[in-house]
Amino acid sequence: MISAGNTLGLIGTGLMGTAITERLQAAGFRVRGWDSEAVRLAASGAEAADNAAAVLRSCECVVLSLPDSQVVDSVLNEAAAALRPGQLILDTTTGRPEDAVRFAERLRFLGVAYLDATISGSSEQLRRGEALCMVGGGAADFARCAGLFAALGGRVIHVGASGDGARMKLVTNLVLGLNRAALAEGLALAEAMGLDLPQTLHVLQSSAAASRIMDSKGGKMIARDFSPVARLSQHLKDVRLVQQAGEAAGLRLPLTEAHCHLLEQAEGAGLGAQDNSALIEVIRRSVS
Repeated sequence: MISAGNTLGLIGTGLMGTAITERLQAAGFRVRGWDSEAVRLAASGAEAADNAAAVLRSCECVVLSLPDSQVVDSVLNEAAAALRPGQLILDTTTGRPEDAVRFAERLRFLGVAYLDATISGSSEQLRRGEALCMVGGGAADFARCAGLFAALGGRVIHVGASGDGARMKLVTNLVLGLNRAALAEGLALAEAMGLDLPQTLHVLQSSAAASRIMDSKGGKMIARDFSPVARLSQHLKDVRLVQQAGEAAGLRLPLTEAHCHLLEQAEGAGLGAQDNSALIEVIRRSVS
């Protein structure tokens, strides 16, 4: 059982990885981390390791918080010699479900357990203990991480076998992203018609149109505060994964296609490193 007092490994100390580090340390875990960017690693508060292999070599449980499946694949390949039976890899990366299945199968041959433990919620929501963790993998491995999941706070749901955590993340990201895009379009319309935006947001939150995204992104859109909590380019990557999943399942996703086009416009306008709420700027700029 993984519990407070243990040293956990963390590979990837971006926005989400740093929030994970803070939650784990606050719960009494020691966190030994590595990131390809030394500045991010230093800012995360984790004990610095020299490389990913050093993290894997010294920790029974290692959390991955990486940009995509390709980076996960690279890390696991480069640090393969450091893996050993009995270890557990907890992968919070939003990636392709088929890759999560492949990682689980590859690691199983080495006696290493793998859970795709994707997170629904921004880094700030995770920091506040308000995120949802959706976990795919074996039930015994899931139970082994109970103390770790409790430290992260929020809610945790074992959604099925390997790959199902990644699949569920794509579904939640589809709906979440469209909620955010709908809010952006609604606020842009209200602004163009001369309505008071704070009052408009209050009305939306009080109506049947309300969604949780209004609480976290509405104020940022109104204030044009696009300091990143979740970067727009990262969400564009996720939306492209949703499209790929739809194609693989033989299902057309017309709203996702339109959303992807808007995000591509936003990235082309230089907004990729900003918060994903910056999507509203593309709609604002479309005024004829």
